[in-house]
Amino acid sequence: MTTPEILGLALVTSALGAFGGLGGAIILVPALVLSGMPAAQAAPLGLLSVAAGSLAAGPTQLRERTVNHRLGVTTETAASAGAVAGALLSGAVNETFLIRFLAVVALIGAAASGLRNDVEGLVVERPPDIDLGEERGALAGTYPVPDGATAYAAHHLPAGLAAMSTAGLTAGLAGASGGFIKTPATTEIMKVPVKVAASTTTFTTGVSAAAALIVLIIHGRIDLDHAAPVLVGSLVGGQFGARLQARFEPRAVRVALGVILVVVSGVLFARAS
Repeated sequence: MTTPEILGLALVTSALGAFGGLGGAIILVPALVLSGMPAAQAAPLGLLSVAAGSLAAGPTQLRERTVNHRLGVTTETAASAGAVAGALLSGAVNETFLIRFLAVVALIGAAASGLRNDVEGLVVERPPDIDLGEERGALAGTYPVPDGATAYAAHHLPAGLAAMSTAGLTAGLAGASGGFIKTPATTEIMKVPVKVAASTTTFTTGVSAAAALIVLIIHGRIDLDHAAPVLVGSLVGGQFGARLQARFEPRAVRVALGVILVVVSGVLFARAS
């Protein structure tokens, strides 16, 4: 692919990733591989896209008060450990098996996103702005909605951390952010509202991506010629996706997430056939 093509692809996929909270690399990496780029070369570029998109989306999501830092740090600790392990194992995994595995996981995530009931909680009277956001000392908080505010709290932490470790392992192995696992897991397992789950995933997923990138840099697997357009496209796309996410109701975000995951699954199955 040419430099402008890679830049445009990174922009679009990063915007979609920020919008759905799944990380654009789960779309970018298969697209690069389908274009003829070796998977070992595409995976590090995917992780660069994740890190840049996460950084770009941060300011918008912080203003929306939908990011929970404590929850993000807690889940990313498990995800980063998995990402390092995945990066170390990436040279020993059969590519066809891995792609099919990713396709199955994406399809499961789409089903969970499309079939579940919204986890949004009760709308209450909006408190002062100083009381919005995460609750100190707890994996809980309150985020604003058009008619007031909604309180939430994370549940089933051990099961949630297990899912995050799996997401990190997937990220390290395949160059994806693991966000397509993290966001559904945060809503389905930990019962966190989808807006908070998507924003927190997008805001923090760059941490596990950076952990895996350190391993790949040590192994000399970063293609510097393609890194620049991926970074630029992802920075712009991440900002656009975060602004788009802020304008949609939770149901719209959930439906979009499911549709994107189905498309991703189909692309991965096609690549493995």
